[in-house]
Amino acid sequence: MRNLISFFSRGPARSRQGAWIYKALVEQARRPEFYESFDVPDTIDGRFDLIVLHAGLYLPRLKAVRAEGKALAQAAFDEMFANFEVNLREMGAGDMSVPKKMKGMLSAFYGRATAYDTAIKEGDTATLRAALHRNVYRGASVAPPKIDALATYVRAAFEALKAASDDDLVAGTFAWPAP
Repeated sequence: MRNLISFFSRGPARSRQGAWIYKALVEQARRPEFYESFDVPDTIDGRFDLIVLHAGLYLPRLKAVRAEGKALAQAAFDEMFANFEVNLREMGAGDMSVPKKMKGMLSAFYGRATAYDTAIKEGDTATLRAALHRNVYRGASVAPPKIDALATYVRAAFEALKAASDDDLVAGTFAWPAP
């Protein structure tokens, strides 16, 4: 019985912490430097892709934290997709189209996160650049130095996350490198 009570008492706190972590991811993704210096389009798609990029870097590292990490990563992920659904509805998506759009967003998240993770872990700069160009820039014409700068930032963020303390990750106080 005690475990059951403990489970339910942790639920709301974990959900709040997941929301806090998601908020921190969004704040980083919304930094003006991405849009002004790296020429990421300041559009719904551009914002989505930067949130996905940051979540795709942060959440796997958070999952690796003992005890709370996996549950907090799931809570942040749940918050992210709940927020995406609210935004779709606010933009006028109807009840019949929301599940299909959410499925597409979920697929996009996993595809992008996998592409970035594979390129980073293999040390393949060309593949990372191609993934960023395909996803963040949606294949649009962009100056190669802008893609290089974003790829350099992504690698720096990955390394900073690897070196970060578990406490900072769980608290959502991780300090991202400057874009």
